[in-house]
Amino acid sequence: MTSTTPQDSRVAKALSAESSSIRLQAALAIGSGADADYTELLVERCAIEPDFFVRDMLSWALTRLPSEIVLPRLHRELDSGCNQARSQALHTLSKIGDKSAWPWITREMLGDPDDGIARTAWRTAVVLVPEDEKASLAEDLTRQLGRGDRSVQLSLSRALIDLGEFADPVLERAAHSLDPRVAAHARATELLRQDPERGFEEAIFEARLMLTPGVPSVEGADNGVVGAESAGVDSVGVQEEMEC
Repeated sequence: MTSTTPQDSRVAKALSAESSSIRLQAALAIGSGADADYTELLVERCAIEPDFFVRDMLSWALTRLPSEIVLPRLHRELDSGCNQARSQALHTLSKIGDKSAWPWITREMLGDPDDGIARTAWRTAVVLVPEDEKASLAEDLTRQLGRGDRSVQLSLSRALIDLGEFADPVLERAAHSLDPRVAAHARATELLRQDPERGFEEAIFEARLMLTPGVPSVEGADNGVVGAESAGVDSVGVQEEMEC
């Protein structure tokens, strides 16, 4: 902001109030007013706001402001030393959806050691990627197969599924990887694409069966897929096995 007014001070105080509901209402008010003078305040608050719903409202407020002002500020935020600042900037870029920001999504972001940043980068990349870059993005994303816990893996699977046919060749190749985690994750992703209603744990379980010599697939039952219990393994046992 170029100057500080009593109203600015009140808004800043509301955005840092102890009550998350007050902070939420303040972000909503800024977004509703669409006053570009609050750009810096919103971006700064994104970096430190502890409440998920308030952060999402802050991002929404930024989407309401002129992109020629907001985009350069978010671009700078991508180089922040604060992980939350970087992650929220990526999230906001995905909500704005301006494809001119695509070059800002780097391979380093897609492979960031922080799972939160990497997951947000995957989602944002899928939103911003131009058609002629989708195959290359799919290649980059498959390098992350097998990474992290189930929630991280599901995020990556969803990103690859959203790339559609561009992910087919790389998933097929990854399904035959010598790394069993990579191969299982690739196969589970394909199973999820075939049946979006299938749970991720079930897909991983089935993918692991496919990779186990001499163990038949559990598909082919009356409803198409047999759950872990029907295959003779209780759900707790499956979870423990897959965490090893």
